[in-house]
Amino acid sequence: MSIRWPRVLTPTYLSQIIRTQKNPLKALHIFNEAKSRYPNYCHNGPVYATMISILGTSGRLTEMRDVIDQMREDSCECKDSVFVSVIKTYANSGLVDEAISLYKSIPQFNCVNWTDSFNTMLQIMVSENRLEAAHGLFVESSCGWEVRSRTRALNSLMYGLCQKSRSDLALQLFQEMDYQSCYPNRDSYAILMKGLCQDRRLHEATHLLYSMFWRISQKGNGEDIVIYRTLLDALCDAGKFEEAVEILGKILRKGLKAPKRCYNRLDLGQFSDSKDIESTKRMIHEALIKGSVPSLASYNAMAVDLYGEGKISEADKVIIEMQDRGFKPTHSIFEAKVAALCKVSKVDEAIKVIEEDMVKVNFLPTARVYNTLLKNLCNIGNSTAVLESLNKMSNKVGCTGDRDTYAILLEMLCGERRYLEASQLLEKMSIKSYWPCTNSYNSLIKGLCSLGRQYEAVMWLEDMISQGKLPEISVWNSLSLLFCNSEKIKVSSETFNRLRSL
Repeated sequence: MSIRWPRVLTPTYLSQIIRTQKNPLKALHIFNEAKSRYPNYCHNGPVYATMISILGTSGRLTEMRDVIDQMREDSCECKDSVFVSVIKTYANSGLVDEAISLYKSIPQFNCVNWTDSFNTMLQIMVSENRLEAAHGLFVESSCGWEVRSRTRALNSLMYGLCQKSRSDLALQLFQEMDYQSCYPNRDSYAILMKGLCQDRRLHEATHLLYSMFWRISQKGNGEDIVIYRTLLDALCDAGKFEEAVEILGKILRKGLKAPKRCYNRLDLGQFSDSKDIESTKRMIHEALIKGSVPSLASYNAMAVDLYGEGKISEADKVIIEMQDRGFKPTHSIFEAKVAALCKVSKVDEAIKVIEEDMVKVNFLPTARVYNTLLKNLCNIGNSTAVLESLNKMSNKVGCTGDRDTYAILLEMLCGERRYLEASQLLEKMSIKSYWPCTNSYNSLIKGLCSLGRQYEAVMWLEDMISQGKLPEISVWNSLSLLFCNSEKIKVSSETFNRLRSL
């Protein structure tokens, strides 16, 4: 398709042109041609970001690297988000060292703030279990003014240490936050509290709770209830029921700032009399809810946390309690419940939550809750349910699944040899410019050839080649077997002539 060049080219217009190209190499050619056609034209940060995104999404990492080098040479102002996306692209491709190298070269670019790149790089290194290297990166980057906030980075390091059962080192890091001019937030306390309790460092966890009372819980916040529950559950697991009851009373008074009328009516003595750990924990959870000032934040935090741990029946009781108190469940609660039900393969119940429970409280199911359902259905391999949910999502919400959901579903359908349905799905993906990977194209074309579907096979072959993707040899073998048929020889000749012109 020929390009209609304007009399005066702007970066915004060039971005629009390259976004409409199916073939990333064609888009790159247009991007490079612009400077030769318009001597006075200069690329800016947004058009570089668009080109880099197109190349990264299509897996053209060599070309993406060249454009990044060009952006550095041009010295145009670029945003932190460009480096975040490239770092994630490298990491997803298994090129973590390449991502680190790019991050360390950011000072060579015209970028004045790379806080998000710093945090993203640190999180990736922690997830790759490169804690020593992550600590070194933190020391190198934390002193400059380009990194505006270090709290999130310190939280990532603490999380990594806790995952390796080194909550003692995480605690030291937490205590150093004041010297780093950082103020611990709720995530800091949640990460460290969970790590200390998992390592059975209950004495340190209790002192952490007390520091939390005077640092972030001075006004009483319902979201803190999840952190309190972590410690109380750990004390119960260790058989320290009396200590758990004593701390529960302090939490209600000092942490949640509950008035006396709320917690005085609770019989805290019943907890220490119980011998069953799980029943005691359930009673303590109820006391945290009923003994404090009712708030949407506390109900929401407790329900989401319980669903996240797979305690569905207990979380359902929290929802009943909050509705009795006049509060409506939030979207995040429904998303957590759908995810929890899907994890235990209760697909029908998860669908019922979306189609009935949300409607009862006058909530329209969002694209996000549908995507939560779709991703979990993909994980358990239920392609039929995914297709049905996609259709319902489109009809009822007017939204569609995201790129990853469609890509996973396409692979599932090809794996189940449902090639006609896969072809229909790919038509919908094409409308949304959700182009699949080379392997998916190869599988689909070979499958359509095995069914004798010549037209669809050639159509997707042309589509594949138009994007600069090369079919593997087995695809050509499948096509040749399909075309080497006396009845189709005329059609075959026309088809190959058309392919030759691509």
